[in-house]
Amino acid sequence: MKPRMHTRLFLLLSMILILSGCGSDSTENERTLADKPYEETEFLMGTVVRVTIYDQGKEEVLSKAFDRIKELAEFITTEDEEEHSMIKAINESAGREPVSVSSDLFALINSALTYSEKTEGSFDLTIGPITNLWRIGYPDARVPEPNEIEKALSLVDYKQVELNEENQTVYLSQEGMKIDLGAIAKGFITDETVKVLRDNDVETAIIDLGGNIFVMGNSPRDVKEKWQVGIQDPFEERGKIIGSIPLSNQSMVTSGVYERFLEADGKKYHHLMNPETGYPFDNELAGVSVVTTSSIDGDGLSTSLFSKGLNGGLEYVNQLDGVDAVFVTKDKEVYLSDGLKDFKLKNDDFTLMNGD
Repeated sequence: MKPRMHTRLFLLLSMILILSGCGSDSTENERTLADKPYEETEFLMGTVVRVTIYDQGKEEVLSKAFDRIKELAEFITTEDEEEHSMIKAINESAGREPVSVSSDLFALINSALTYSEKTEGSFDLTIGPITNLWRIGYPDARVPEPNEIEKALSLVDYKQVELNEENQTVYLSQEGMKIDLGAIAKGFITDETVKVLRDNDVETAIIDLGGNIFVMGNSPRDVKEKWQVGIQDPFEERGKIIGSIPLSNQSMVTSGVYERFLEADGKKYHHLMNPETGYPFDNELAGVSVVTTSSIDGDGLSTSLFSKGLNGGLEYVNQLDGVDAVFVTKDKEVYLSDGLKDFKLKNDDFTLMNGD
């Protein structure tokens, strides 16, 4: 049977529960917020990117934000047609020579390597040979042969990435190795976009990079209230939520098995790959949403928490300061990390197994 590829983009902006418009009884809110928010949406990095600014007189900051997003998006792609891709240059030089990169990309790769080390390889920035085989999310997605996966696995090893901070170079020590930053790049770009907004005195905004979301300030409904950010139902189309969490100046990153998957011979293969087996992670989880103060942390941790499964993921996240997570199982059970006291379940199809 010919494989079928499915791609589902969950636009997390639709999960922000803005209960009213920008108007408010608060004199301070009326003085600082626009009557209508400034918003721009573009399709970048294979997803819908949206930035919404609520501060009065800050419309021109939208173009600055998107200039930064596009600048960073250009060098992370690995697609063959993108001749300017620095990642492509690194991968093509594997086993031959170090590649000099920009300070932005060096910082991103350094962060990805740090997360690979912290998670002991459950997140591995050299997963490229595996993701390149499966191609889940692309028209040519397929289930690789076992011998192909075995060969690709021999090229996955974050310990063979050599960084030279003084020269800003990156070197993959074995020919055929490939960096894939898809699991962390959007978090990095989200954080850089937040910097642009803050540098331009924006205080109330939403940044949505198709799975990575950051809310700045408090809700435009009331300056004293946090945003209510919804947790996507991993079994439904975008905008369907299971519950919400109040957040302010925080990021939420969601990883789920139903976001992108390949269906072949009646079996679904999701896009979250296990660096040890070369196949998708196979456990009881359907989705993990991670709350952090920076989006790159959420990106790095979401894959790692998913890889550990429910019990291992809960145990791990509860040891981290300033990090919380919502775990949704395939049986529609919801589990919260210890720090999530204000989660509200809003979908009767799901059962909250712990928490208040």
